Amino acid sequence: MSFRSLAALPVYNEARYVHAVLDEVLKYSQDVLVVDDGSTDGTAELLATRTDVRVLTHARNRGYGAALRTAFDHALREGYDCLVTIDCDGQHEPLRIPRFVAAVRQGADLASGSRYLKQYPGDSEPPAQRRWINQQVTAELNRRLGLNLTDAFCGFKAYRVAALGQLELSEDGYAMPLELWVQAAAVGLKILELPVPLIYLDAERSFGGALDDGQTRLQYYHRVLDRSLAALGDRGLAARHNSLCGESAV
Repeated sequence: MSFRSLAALPVYNEARYVHAVLDEVLKYSQDVLVVDDGSTDGTAELLATRTDVRVLTHARNRGYGAALRTAFDHALREGYDCLVTIDCDGQHEPLRIPRFVAAVRQGADLASGSRYLKQYPGDSEPPAQRRWINQQVTAELNRRLGLNLTDAFCGFKAYRVAALGQLELSEDGYAMPLELWVQAAAVGLKILELPVPLIYLDAERSFGGALDDGQTRLQYYHRVLDRSLAALGDRGLAARHNSLCGESAV
């Protein structure tokens, strides 16, 4: 039986990058899904010219987490074995997609990119506030879940699609990965981090509205993490049974 993988890109107002990124992704993934999260900058019109990718469109901007959940639902519905998620802002290198797929084929339930597991020549200098917030949240996840992550927020991931069926995600915004980590630990998914280069093409990119303020963003992340942990109730955490390692051997 063939192993079917899908590459999915959550997209919101990426007219500047969308064609170039999709052209590159198609070199490494036969099946590509774009979730257009209510773009208003001409991205939708650019996507409409393509016949080589599948496009699902949100009528309004619902958030990064909502776009990812749409991709998860599609992968489950269509019976894929592996789902790779990659951002459309040029910060992820599509040539690394096969390595993420291989990690899932070799037993990982969740292979997550890390920009801090290894240094690459030419790595960008991350915006100081973003790096500090990532460090704070990653440390809190490790402490509260018994994990050993180095990068809580990298959007370059590969999932065993069957494992996604064990999760009940509801967060629409940028903090959805925190809900994901809590539930992945709770059900004992096998997690692997894979190093990826640290690339920032637009250090001034906006989170939108109040979230551009670092303290506001950090408080939001804490609220979602607390809520996600509280929602487990008596189920508790199975993080001690989680198999987390550093760099993959694939």
